[in-house]
Amino acid sequence: MRSAANLVLGRGGSNSEGFSAMWTADEIASMCYAHYSTKLPKKGLPNPGQEWTLLAAVVKVEEQPNRQSVFNSESNDVYLEVVAMGTGSKCVGQTKMSKSGNIVNDSHAEVTARRGFLRYLYCQLKEAFTNKNSIFIKSGQKAKWKLKPGITFVFFTSHTPCGDASIIPMIENHNEPLVKMRVVGSVEQKVIAVQDNKNIEDAQILNYEEHLLDKRQKCDSSSAVIPEKRIKRANETGDISGSSSVCKNKPDHQSAKGGMDIQINDNQPCGAETMSETNHDTSLFQSAFALNTQNNKQKQIEVSDIYRTGAKCVPGGLQDSLGPGINYHCVESLRVKPGRGNRTLSMSCSDKLARWNILGCQGALLMHFFEEPVYFSFIVVGHCPYSDEVMKRAIIERCRHVASLPNEFRVQDVKIQQSQLPFVHSRHSALSNHDPSKGRLVPCAAALSWSAVPDQPLDVTVNGYKQGATKKILETPQARCRICKAELFMVFRELLTFLSEQNYPVSLRFLARSPNCNQSEEGHGPKGCLSFFSSDAPAFCACPQ
Repeated sequence: MRSAANLVLGRGGSNSEGFSAMWTADEIASMCYAHYSTKLPKKGLPNPGQEWTLLAAVVKVEEQPNRQSVFNSESNDVYLEVVAMGTGSKCVGQTKMSKSGNIVNDSHAEVTARRGFLRYLYCQLKEAFTNKNSIFIKSGQKAKWKLKPGITFVFFTSHTPCGDASIIPMIENHNEPLVKMRVVGSVEQKVIAVQDNKNIEDAQILNYEEHLLDKRQKCDSSSAVIPEKRIKRANETGDISGSSSVCKNKPDHQSAKGGMDIQINDNQPCGAETMSETNHDTSLFQSAFALNTQNNKQKQIEVSDIYRTGAKCVPGGLQDSLGPGINYHCVESLRVKPGRGNRTLSMSCSDKLARWNILGCQGALLMHFFEEPVYFSFIVVGHCPYSDEVMKRAIIERCRHVASLPNEFRVQDVKIQQSQLPFVHSRHSALSNHDPSKGRLVPCAAALSWSAVPDQPLDVTVNGYKQGATKKILETPQARCRICKAELFMVFRELLTFLSEQNYPVSLRFLARSPNCNQSEEGHGPKGCLSFFSSDAPAFCACPQ
């Protein structure tokens, strides 16, 4: 039973992957694309063939007992529902940021989807406070709540997040990059060993060889001199198997300089890229991928470049060398998103996903009410340049050193998968339908945020403000969109009115009794706590410095 908004799947059995045994990455992507196409109005969507955008969504996965299989305890139905969705690819510059939280500084799809998810969590918590059906139940701690058993959330993004997760070695013929980087061999030839236990990419590798053969034939029949990409073979026989998980050793800090030794093995722990610096001229540098066959026989595929990210390294840290080919970027650095002329203070989406993977995606205000953070259990990426190992490096592995966390927080081993289904309004899809006579292809100016809430679920923003806001009302409540910090703060204050003083979490009761709380005749308790949060520009809403 399928609709644009929800999907019920019946799967038998379970394994260590949990819910992922009950759904596939393609099912998640297909569901999100269907929701995008049928549930969102055309207002704010890209103009086909002339504009492109990015898409992200949060999907609730709820395990439900299969009543038709009561004698089989391992048989379950899983209910999937899109609860938040966002589009966008822009962010505002530093000088345009609002000190009072009236503007959305970062409108990348991952951020607008997560802000929509916050609205959903606030709504569900309100339902729990009023004893209605909710995803939350009371926990063992007084005045704390937790997710119902069997509920998890999947974060979907149509493209790899900007920043560290987008720095991927590329194969020249198609968007199927290989992954892991570790220097082996000489400067003149860097070898990437790929060991694999699956055969899902056999056809891709064979197609790659056919493509190179065809390319050679075209070069032979042409008078143009084109540098030839060679496939070196340690042995001509044996089956090839493909995979998308990589193993590596984690250094203190890395640079993309040097060669890349890519080892892929789904059954081994993964680390991060290791690099070496060299003075060798890399203008014509080509690194070689060695593909291990099931019979331990190798094939080598050469690559000469990496996919690049527009996000810039934060000042004071390791900076990109901007050298040719694979020497352009360093990896594992914190990055800020680029701006047109005016630099931004918005961290890259890779950095934000890494933060959410440690602190949860609920934010500081909602954390007052929760026994533990709300984590994304899975991340699904749409069809695009992708590396499972690079995604793990950007979101999990580079954060392993984080220590001294409160008991409820952790560096979560989020599961990451890729779908092979493309997004209809991606940049790649828009390029294939682009008519140059109608002007150049540009990113869509608008950003959408949709949430599964009963009151005004859709938000359309342009330049961080509600679409249609005039200059006269900018920096006023009338120009705010519902996902800006100021509006989310108002939702938090409204949530407090549904609680009596004895039902306040200890952390909020402490704030209500603090010397900074305006108590007057309101005294302590809900109204007193509200007065503590009554500042026109509380610290929560302030822009970064």
